[in-house]
Amino acid sequence: MGGTACRVRGGERPPETIRLPEVRAKGSITVEDALEARRSVREYSDEPVALEDLSLLLWAAQGETAGWGGRTAPSAGALFPMEVVVVAGEVSGLDPGVYRYRNQTHALVPLRIGDRREALADEALGQAWVREAPVVLVLSAVYDRTMKKYGERGVRYAHIEAGAVAENIYLEAVSLGLGTVLTGAFHDDEVRRVLGLAREETPLALLPVGHPADR
Repeated sequence: MGGTACRVRGGERPPETIRLPEVRAKGSITVEDALEARRSVREYSDEPVALEDLSLLLWAAQGETAGWGGRTAPSAGALFPMEVVVVAGEVSGLDPGVYRYRNQTHALVPLRIGDRREALADEALGQAWVREAPVVLVLSAVYDRTMKKYGERGVRYAHIEAGAVAENIYLEAVSLGLGTVLTGAFHDDEVRRVLGLAREETPLALLPVGHPADR
């Protein structure tokens, strides 16, 4: 993704790029079926999320789909203010930790080692689904990327883009038999601290993901 620095905080270990599984060409249901089935899911089973499914969710969120850098979600002026951070707890084939998605290489770079879901939930007003989902996708924005062209209106454009990214995640989750819920109630500065985000990043949304408990 963009130019935000990637570094593991606290001297835990240097960043290592983790290549994600190749994205499959086709899903199992139509867009119309996914739209009809889309619901917010707040209760999850104990089943881990497969790394292959996480790969697809991240591609749906911000994957590159054109040689010039075009992505799965629209971006005003193709300035791409969005960052996607993975808070992994129970993902098969991936150690618990906080990772930044790099869409150019379809890979993850560690930011922090260890399961941070509990701490993240504490800063999200104790919402249980943030703690209990196997993985949480965090959308954040670097406003300067759009504001350098559009001024204050660039903030609005970043928020519009976050909505498009979140809907992509919802629909991809449905196609994979997973569920998610857009969560916007949290303490911005504390979420930034817990996840080790760069100072210029503003967290906008948390999307816990898992297998629905009532499946």
